Amino acid sequence: MTKPYRLRPFVAAMPATVPFVGPEAQERARGKPFRARIGANECLFGPSPKAVAAMAEAGREIWKYGDPEGYETRHAIAAHHGVRPENVVLGGGIDGLLGNASRMFVEEGVHVVTSNGAYPTFNFHVTGYGGTLHKVVYRDDREDIAALLDKAGETNAAMIYLSNPDNPMGTWWGADAINDMIANLPDGCILLLDEAYGEYAPAGVLPAIDTSNPRVLRFRTFSKAYGMAGARVGYCIGEAQLISEFEKVRDHYGMNRTAEIGAIAALGDHEWLASVISRTAAARERIAQIARDNGLAPIASGTNFVTIDCGRDSAYAKSVMEGVLSRGVFIRMPGVEPLSRCIRVSAGFEEDLEIFAEVLADTLKALR
Repeated sequence: MTKPYRLRPFVAAMPATVPFVGPEAQERARGKPFRARIGANECLFGPSPKAVAAMAEAGREIWKYGDPEGYETRHAIAAHHGVRPENVVLGGGIDGLLGNASRMFVEEGVHVVTSNGAYPTFNFHVTGYGGTLHKVVYRDDREDIAALLDKAGETNAAMIYLSNPDNPMGTWWGADAINDMIANLPDGCILLLDEAYGEYAPAGVLPAIDTSNPRVLRFRTFSKAYGMAGARVGYCIGEAQLISEFEKVRDHYGMNRTAEIGAIAALGDHEWLASVISRTAAARERIAQIARDNGLAPIASGTNFVTIDCGRDSAYAKSVMEGVLSRGVFIRMPGVEPLSRCIRVSAGFEEDLEIFAEVLADTLKALR
């Protein structure tokens, strides 16, 4: 029988899946809410009160479309980073921007390099445009820069994806290593540098922004330290001509006007951001101590989560995660070996972490 539509063959062959099963879906399956939601790397401390007030006021004019040029938002971001507005493009979170970048560079026959276990949404975009993914393994729980460059040269890759600090491990490379990577990119290859957790990064991790280099795109978001994950405001910084090409493929009416207004207000509230970063650091240390108290090994993190080495294999780590989930605490774990020997816990309020401490101890006791 002839189908009523003509899917491209690689689309028809793709699995019907999504990168993450959200906590809402799991709560529906459980039939009740989680006691603590500390698995999606959300900022539980929330957005600046100034951003909340600005969005509440802006909601009165939600009947308006957003400015398709994103003029005020781009100018505010540019001023914040000391670049020109022509160096900034907006998108629906980093996820949406990675999709646009894939649309720019990827088609069937194009090769792309990433790490095995790195942020999976990027892989879905590349596959969705027909690209061929090449994955290199992590080394010492960090993305292997040398191996990424070697694989890109070997495959004549159009793009390399790297997150720094890293998701899902929370590890990082220093600015010197990133600058060396950029300097050694193979001909015709661009680096997509995902800095979603940049505000949490230790000193010396983020390279200075160089908007003269057309071979790197740097992705930032309001979803993490700014506490606006549901608003879906992301941006990319790059060389002006490359950003002008980016403008051709983005959805110009895809930005939420109210969210943009909130983002501008959030940028101006430096005290709130500092308090979030401070509270997150304290929460990371609390999670690490909970891990140590239970005989597990926390991995040093430059993000808003802590990855915890369970000390055994993937099956054991999955049993730990499932035990914690069944006891009402939402956490996650990396998806591939050897990273999947770990679980991952997001920073939260002290009461969230006390619940986690309780259920982790109960879970490990039951597994013993």
